[in-house]
Amino acid sequence: MSFVTTADGTRIFYKDWGSKDAQPVVFSHGWPLSADAWDGQMLFLLQQGYRVIAHDRRGHGRSDQPDTGNDMDTYADDLAAVIEALDLRNVVLVGHSTGGGEIAHYVGRHGTARVAKMVLVGAVPPRMAVSDIYPGGLPLSVFDGIRKGVADNRSQFYLDLSTPFFGFNREGAHVSDGLRQSFWRQGMQGSIVGQYLCVHEFSEVDYAPDLKAIDVPTLFIHGNDDQIVPIGNAAELAVKMVPGAELKVYEGAPHGLTATHQDRFNADLLAFIKA
Repeated sequence: MSFVTTADGTRIFYKDWGSKDAQPVVFSHGWPLSADAWDGQMLFLLQQGYRVIAHDRRGHGRSDQPDTGNDMDTYADDLAAVIEALDLRNVVLVGHSTGGGEIAHYVGRHGTARVAKMVLVGAVPPRMAVSDIYPGGLPLSVFDGIRKGVADNRSQFYLDLSTPFFGFNREGAHVSDGLRQSFWRQGMQGSIVGQYLCVHEFSEVDYAPDLKAIDVPTLFIHGNDDQIVPIGNAAELAVKMVPGAELKVYEGAPHGLTATHQDRFNADLLAFIKA
């Protein structure tokens, strides 16, 4: 097990596979998951000759579970700690959902000196919750409901959440019990404190300033049947804030498209890295 210790003493777990001379691709996972959510992409890119790294956000997976630092500023700084400890350069940053906010905020706080390209998948930026600036956002009651689900019975909540996450409630969907169980396992591996506090970070943080700071080639990928992070107030707005960014829309795809559309996503990811 490999860990980086941050400035406040929190240990961040990470996986690091491939040649140290290869271009690094760094993955940031969604809520309430862990680095394991990227296994299908890490194995694929490893086989293509890339170095692949993924960490567990503090309070998630195998990382430490402090009751402090469960905020996006610290998440971004934790990611920076991993990148700097491994001295990664010419990095391709890939973030899903909350991880999309994390990599955007990393750039907002640490710049793009070590970054070559970025990919935001089903990502939460610019902001999920409704506000005067984002009238199309989701009501705060949605996120209060998520917090209540975590606090009351997160085991059942995560099992139930896996169904819309992967679009398994849609007509004709091929339901994978393995994906649902993996989602539940990753969620239950993390800290109830960290996961509860993270809800605010993926819903009420405005990532517009971070998006506007991105000055490297950027690809957004989003399913237009995403029931968790609806595309209209996410990628369709965010892509306009990043100069020269591209948006690929997966018709009928759910939030968990990296698993349900793994082959297509992996191919698109590889093509973007090589371009």
